[in-house]
Amino acid sequence: MSVPKSTYRVQVRPDFDLDATAALVPYLHALGVGHLYSAPLLAATPGSPHGYDVVDPRVVNPQLGGAAALDRLAARLRAAGLGLVVDIVPNHMGLFQPAANPMWWDLLAKGRASEYADWFDVDWDAGPLIVPVLGSESLDDLRVEDGELRYYEHRFPIAEGTGAGTPQEVHDRQHYRLVYWREGNERLNYRRFFAVTELAGVRVEDPAVFAATHAEILRWVGEGIADGIRVDHPDGLRDPGGYLERLRERAPGAWLVVEKILERGEPLPPQWPVDGTTGYDALAEVCGLFIAPDRSVTDWDAEAHEQKLDVLRRLFPAELHRLARIAGSPSAEPVLSQLAANFGVYRTYLPYGREHLAEAARRTQEQRPDLAEALDALMPRLTDPADELCARFQQLTGAVMAKGVEDTAMYRWNRFVALNEVGGDPSRFGVEPDEFHEAAARRLAEWPHGMTTLSTHDTKRGEDVRARLAVLSEIPAEWAAVQAGWRAQAPLPDPSFEDLFWPTVVGAWPLEEERLHRYFEKAAREANRSTSWDAPDAAFEDAVHALVARLYSAGDLRDEVAGFAARITPFGWSNSLGQKLVQLTMPGVPDVYQGTELWENSLVDPDNRRPVDFAERLDLLAALDASAALPPVDVSGAAKLLVVSRALRLRRDRPELFSAYRPVPAVGAAERHVVAFDRGGALTVATRLPVGLAESGGWGDTELKLPAGDWVDALSGRPASAALADILATYPVALLVRG
Repeated sequence: MSVPKSTYRVQVRPDFDLDATAALVPYLHALGVGHLYSAPLLAATPGSPHGYDVVDPRVVNPQLGGAAALDRLAARLRAAGLGLVVDIVPNHMGLFQPAANPMWWDLLAKGRASEYADWFDVDWDAGPLIVPVLGSESLDDLRVEDGELRYYEHRFPIAEGTGAGTPQEVHDRQHYRLVYWREGNERLNYRRFFAVTELAGVRVEDPAVFAATHAEILRWVGEGIADGIRVDHPDGLRDPGGYLERLRERAPGAWLVVEKILERGEPLPPQWPVDGTTGYDALAEVCGLFIAPDRSVTDWDAEAHEQKLDVLRRLFPAELHRLARIAGSPSAEPVLSQLAANFGVYRTYLPYGREHLAEAARRTQEQRPDLAEALDALMPRLTDPADELCARFQQLTGAVMAKGVEDTAMYRWNRFVALNEVGGDPSRFGVEPDEFHEAAARRLAEWPHGMTTLSTHDTKRGEDVRARLAVLSEIPAEWAAVQAGWRAQAPLPDPSFEDLFWPTVVGAWPLEEERLHRYFEKAAREANRSTSWDAPDAAFEDAVHALVARLYSAGDLRDEVAGFAARITPFGWSNSLGQKLVQLTMPGVPDVYQGTELWENSLVDPDNRRPVDFAERLDLLAALDASAALPPVDVSGAAKLLVVSRALRLRRDRPELFSAYRPVPAVGAAERHVVAFDRGGALTVATRLPVGLAESGGWGDTELKLPAGDWVDALSGRPASAALADILATYPVALLVRG
């Protein structure tokens, strides 16, 4: 198996296609990258900016350049000594434009007689396929045109021999029913990705469907085009473990990682034949190192439970109806809803994880004793992996966690938003070095080839925004006073949203005004408190947009925001360099998300998918390599590029230095402000809690207990003594190797 030394994620898309990606290869090689890690490459909805809405898994996306462009990219990577990791989406396919998806189009035209009827997870006993696309309950705007049923820009097939009569009469003869979009969550009769009706679940548990949907991907692996696979959203599948076994059997030499979100303390199922996760667990561990610990009790669990119940009511009634029909009783719905809301993890893989189901049942009985009898009656079926009820309930709980927690509660419960991250625990303030070391040693022992990351296309905010926000955990009283003054000057009618608004502004400042407008509109609607996607509140949203506009107008408020951001930015840079070096050198395969080798102040998607100025990065890297002078830690981000390139190159060129893990302790008054570890010859040193360090007078006589030998900093080129004041004289981080 070819395990990458590192990966670099590129959002390949129609406006940055495979040939544009191939042009990056010299830069990636110079940066020290081991493998290019691409966004999905199969044919997707025309114009898709991300590729996760695959419409034809049999072909390379023609909008990206097709198979020929992929061959050119692979050849250029091989010539430079790099590999390719591809992102695949087995759980669902895109329906945004039905005519673009030949399998779905055929299904709509022929119903159960379609050769693709077994591809999609449809409840055929529930009647015609429900397509929630209408703007009202009326069919008056339907028309028949060019042998198709049309509704504005939407096109649908007409079954053979059913095209005579009025558009409404033609519609009523089809294998599908177009309905008001607001009825979709209640009436839908096919499995979908989370609550997205335009992404239909695929039955890859069927060997024939697996073979048909994976033939092209496996061709890439077999022909040496790709040597790594990232599996998107395995939790949506009926049998994730069985799917991964089949994939591993057909791609035995591929590096294989899964986008599995683990809750705190939850292990990756050890029986899965994979190399690890995509790194959200590592993200939480690393970022926590740079947050001041606080063990006060919070009400986060109650908020998360409440929002899971709410999304079950708002978004998942169709799924609950289907489960109740399988259970044989409409009264099963409240039981299943409470049980799903009480899950502390995304899902089980029964019989593995049965303890999580038992704990959810215990909580349900404690909260709702009136449901105890009905729950007891369902438990034998819910614990039987062969039972349809058990299988579909396991698929539901992950969607409930994602929508209820990630996409709702994390926009509502805003005590400290740097913690509100995918795979994060907002109630957990800070990770002590000893705890981090234990987790890193465990990672090396159990999943040494799993991915680590700090930023992805799904993170709620970029790594450097989080790093700057971590500074606020060191100055809570000052931050509370500053924020109170701003809220008094410019109040919003939602205190919880204000708790999100002001940290976001100072964490990402300065940034373009339009980006903040887009972010806050999305965040407010996701929170579902003062406005929502289904029922936007114009008055509230206007107030938010007015406040954003005020920040970009001359005046005291703008000056105060800019001044405070400037005060905490140097400490944020220290945290950024520290978390980056730790992530790049800890056990696992480090990923660098596109553009994050410089300072990166992205917010949630689509903001984090903005075009990257690779020419700027290439020029800056060339300048670093050509100059003996060390770059300062400043707004250019050159110091971060230095850290990233030197760490990646060392991992690529000297892999033997990264074969072990041993904490390196510090001794002295400032010992709590450093985290250090020896990977077997490469020794990482990073400053943590820099405000407290500065306020206490710096490193003083604090020393590292360095292993014997003459050590040199691979970042600065300077020889290093044991004194931290010496080791970290140039940068707040060091990467030591024996001279």
